[in-house]
Amino acid sequence: MTVARRRTPPVASPDSRRRDFAIVFAVMMAVAAGNSGLQSVLPAIGREIHIPDPLVAGIFSLSALLWTVSAPVWARASDRRGRKPLIALGLGGFVVSMAGCALVVLAGLKHLIGPAVVFVGFAGMRSLFGLIGSASNPAGQAYVADRTSMEERTDALATLAGAFGVGTVLGPAIAPYFVLPGVSFAGPMFAFAVAALVCLVVVLRLLPPSEIPAQTQFRGAAPGQKGRLLDFGLWLDPRVAPFLFYGFLVGSAQAVNGYTLGFLVIDKVHMAPVQAQGYIQVAMLGGAVAGLMAQWGLIRIFHMKPRDLLVWGAGLAGLGNLFTTFAPSYGTVVTAYALTSIGFGFARPGFTAGASLSAPQAEQGSVAGAVTAVNGSCVIITPILGVWLYDHVHWAPFAINAVALAAMLGFIFLNPALRRAGDMAETALDPDEMEQAQVGLGESPRLAEPDLPRGGPINQIKRRLRAARLLEARRRKARLRS
Repeated sequence: MTVARRRTPPVASPDSRRRDFAIVFAVMMAVAAGNSGLQSVLPAIGREIHIPDPLVAGIFSLSALLWTVSAPVWARASDRRGRKPLIALGLGGFVVSMAGCALVVLAGLKHLIGPAVVFVGFAGMRSLFGLIGSASNPAGQAYVADRTSMEERTDALATLAGAFGVGTVLGPAIAPYFVLPGVSFAGPMFAFAVAALVCLVVVLRLLPPSEIPAQTQFRGAAPGQKGRLLDFGLWLDPRVAPFLFYGFLVGSAQAVNGYTLGFLVIDKVHMAPVQAQGYIQVAMLGGAVAGLMAQWGLIRIFHMKPRDLLVWGAGLAGLGNLFTTFAPSYGTVVTAYALTSIGFGFARPGFTAGASLSAPQAEQGSVAGAVTAVNGSCVIITPILGVWLYDHVHWAPFAINAVALAAMLGFIFLNPALRRAGDMAETALDPDEMEQAQVGLGESPRLAEPDLPRGGPINQIKRRLRAARLLEARRRKARLRS
């Protein structure tokens, strides 16, 4: 495997790095607020315009498909052109898409166009977000990974996921205030487009560029190929693929919960869609606050590692879905959704940080693209299937989620990559780097093989000593390069 020499990123002061990260977090928060706010009003929009429930969920399917295909492309582009231009491009796509969706919905609510035209127009404008708006997420994640050490990355990516949590809280919370006379349910979309436009101006004027890491050939790619995602080298790599599989299954379960929640609440409170909007808002707000508490509070309080996040994420999300299956009232639905959201709040940064720490530094753009693609693929088919299944058997999608998440919980303990997620810093080193680091310390390359039994205090001490030696070797190499 050919490894290109990496350049040491420029040293930034802590204050400037906090400011730069705050800008990236604001971008992610604005995008999340727009998406969750749109998701909160979409069931009411569909029933007001008389679009069938499965088609309402299907509006996002084409967008998600385009997101899944285009995100790796934008991730590779960020490796070549830098993170900042791709963050700005994604924000621009979001602004145009959200404003276009607002105009289409407004025309439908004013009866200027029929439901079929609203469906086609909305799906088309939303697809623009999937095609272009997907550029900001992998570029933002790679921007953070480029400027954090391995020890800092889990917390940093959890904070980034927390930005999505804040946005998810703000979206449903503020969306009803923009349902105004004259614009009705199109008002929130206009507001989110303006907020994203402000973020775009801030990015262009204040966010410094991040140094583009040198490319490496990722393990699993064919000879001569520089780790191209469309060659499936990354998707088949045993270090990263289990995390992507975990992310797809857990993300699919989350999509089912999110897209059925509005319909579930409407049916539980037995009200018209407009009157039920406040109840939907409360349920989504409770879930978002619970997820944010997990990402910005519990992860730091308990110093949770990626493996802990994977286990608790799947376990709590499965338990929440089990409670939803038997929820008799609106109150129990809100409680179960909050518990489910805590689980997903653990799971998302868990698989994101686990995948990032399992790859070398120069592959962070590719890994971020793969993670973003997985997140998009979760909402291609599962929302349609979940809503369709909910329309026929109300409890079925939640029962299936509970079973699938329980199976994933067992898979974590069976798969070595997931079971050891975040255990040893050297797992993110290339094999050549590990050998060179240890030979440089006068040690045998055989010590790099992670085949020590996990049980027993002696082996625990040996593993920790080995990890410390490799980490010190890596720091020594970094000092020599600088």
